[in-house]
Amino acid sequence: MPISEPEAILSVQDLHAGYGRIRVLHGVELVVRTGEVVALLGPNGAGKTTLLSAISGLLPHEAGSIRFGGRDMAGAGPRETAAAGLVHVIEGHRVFTQVTVLDNLLLAGYGLPRAERNQYVEEALEFFPEIAAKRHERGGALSGGQQQMLAVAQGLVRRPKLLMLDEPSAGLSPVLVDRVLSVVAALRQRGVSVLLVEQLIEKALAVSDRVYALVQGKVALAAPTGTEGLARKLEAAYFGMEPAK
Repeated sequence: MPISEPEAILSVQDLHAGYGRIRVLHGVELVVRTGEVVALLGPNGAGKTTLLSAISGLLPHEAGSIRFGGRDMAGAGPRETAAAGLVHVIEGHRVFTQVTVLDNLLLAGYGLPRAERNQYVEEALEFFPEIAAKRHERGGALSGGQQQMLAVAQGLVRRPKLLMLDEPSAGLSPVLVDRVLSVVAALRQRGVSVLLVEQLIEKALAVSDRVYALVQGKVALAAPTGTEGLARKLEAAYFGMEPAK
């Protein structure tokens, strides 16, 4: 008897979005299942950040649908999506530089009951011993890599069902890239779904179950990461060519 696939926690159908009169996404279709890591790849300007922003409610979409956990997210803003368990870690080390690491994490858990918030903060710090040791230092005193770890930890405080990471490796050394991506693998083992936007293709594929390639606002390729000849197919998708046989 065949084993059924896990339920889709996120389903994006025929999504159109952009900025004013500039349309960026043109009918995007994407699915993330419960407990899987999905890599979202593509050249600069392909619309990856726009797609994550539309999913998390930072950017309204013009047409199409977004369903999360079986719920229609039409009109939902960032606060509502985060409360539902869909957490978006924005590119660029977005931390509060003038307050401590601990206060950054407590602020990320704003609105949670105090006991739960303290517990979730400690659980998030367990993923990153480097910043746990600096919990009483200001966010601005951390290195760029440590600030990125803090940004991811902020997302974890919300106990996400789906964590969306936008370029978590940006500006990091290879060692720190591996450190951050190891957290992605650990989250998958705990049943947390991850949608990962990343420019380091090989590293992204190594921690992912499936991959989408987004090119000029459209999905050019969707495949399991174990697909034979995937690197060649991705290259062809990036450059709009038919893959070589």
